[in-house]
Amino acid sequence: MKPIKTILVPTDFSESSRVGLNYAFSLATENGAELLILHVGNEFQAWEIPDETGFFSARVYRWQIDRILNEAALDLHRFLEKHTQELRRVPAVRKKVMVGDVVDRIVDVAREEEVNLIVMSPRAHGTFRRFFLGSVIDRVTRRAPCPVLSVCREKQTRPLRGKLIPAMPSPLRNA
Repeated sequence: MKPIKTILVPTDFSESSRVGLNYAFSLATENGAELLILHVGNEFQAWEIPDETGFFSARVYRWQIDRILNEAALDLHRFLEKHTQELRRVPAVRKKVMVGDVVDRIVDVAREEEVNLIVMSPRAHGTFRRFFLGSVIDRVTRRAPCPVLSVCREKQTRPLRGKLIPAMPSPLRNA
């Protein structure tokens, strides 16, 4: 097995992506690996700004993309504020913000940066959406040049209240 030198952690600023980020922190610390935290902004946000005529334009201007990148960089900084102690323990941390298709950008960065491992956390989406669109992790796993580790949130179990009573008597009980 190759040593882990660079770990890519894509984030969408959700609580489920925080689970993958925490796992990546511990992996990077244990292996002395560099951590590359990536956020991919949606290029369609640029279309929210009307052009000089007051109508929404299909053209995307460079300054609009720059605005999206700057806002995403600020959001990433705010998202990571809760993790300052973990960030200090990791040997090297880089942050990258891009615009475009999420899967394409994750795979491109993994290739360009020669990443050894991608750590992601799945988001809870409905069965209908997953069936037609597929999950991001599924599509990244198929196209990535390196292993993809999917880290799921721990399930919370609740204790049963009261006693369990069988709905029907068991035929084996009298045997």
